[in-house]
Amino acid sequence: MELPVNHFKKMLRAGQQQIGLWCTLSSPYGIELLAGSGFEWLLLDTEHSPSDVTNVLAQLQAVAPYPVSAVVRPAWNDPVLIKRYLDIGAQTLLIPYVQNADEARQAVRSINYPSTGGVRGVSALTRASRFGRVPNYAKTCQDELCLLVQVETLEALDNIEAIAAVEGVDGIFIGPGDLAASMGHLGEPGNPAVVAKIEDAIKRLAACGKPAGILTGDEAFAERCMSLGTTFTAVGVDVGLLARSTSQLRQRFDNKA
Repeated sequence: MELPVNHFKKMLRAGQQQIGLWCTLSSPYGIELLAGSGFEWLLLDTEHSPSDVTNVLAQLQAVAPYPVSAVVRPAWNDPVLIKRYLDIGAQTLLIPYVQNADEARQAVRSINYPSTGGVRGVSALTRASRFGRVPNYAKTCQDELCLLVQVETLEALDNIEAIAAVEGVDGIFIGPGDLAASMGHLGEPGNPAVVAKIEDAIKRLAACGKPAGILTGDEAFAERCMSLGTTFTAVGVDVGLLARSTSQLRQRFDNKA
């Protein structure tokens, strides 16, 4: 049995644009519905959702038959959490709140086995190895693992080139919400000062050849970010889309009831 190809990583390295959707509903049934929507990647969030390892396992199983890549965001840069998500078959991880090169190196160590300088625990019988059916999984899995780190404060942006230079970091994701908070603009990711910082960060990442990503529900700003260089661009959140569309549907009947 062969190791599954990580199409997200393949496209990332080729510089191809991948449009994604943020998913926080934590439901395998819901994620299967979204998997057929045509996005290149779906972010399975466990930082700001009630989801956990068991939920993510069911979501990965639901997504597997569809032509879309699953990216998992652990709740923290924690080697134990990271190990558990890798063992259930996650191939691409987005690690939140990475502030500097040392924290990026910690994330790299967490996805590597000790033979390559890491701290990932070894188990031969996991879903990731097809329960031991992938020959030499431990020696070959790194080829298909993809590590994204999230920068979301002014401190992290100050260190963005150093983070980008860490070997093993495949891409850097800019988090507008926490960045706005760190700048004193809580709840205002569209504040002009925040937007300027985001645009500058994208340009700096492009200059050092590191793939950049972002989440924004503002379609015009998403297109602007793509023009500046983001290549993994999330353009909405499942909960937000559902909440808005259902509210709008009800409001259309306000004068008809």
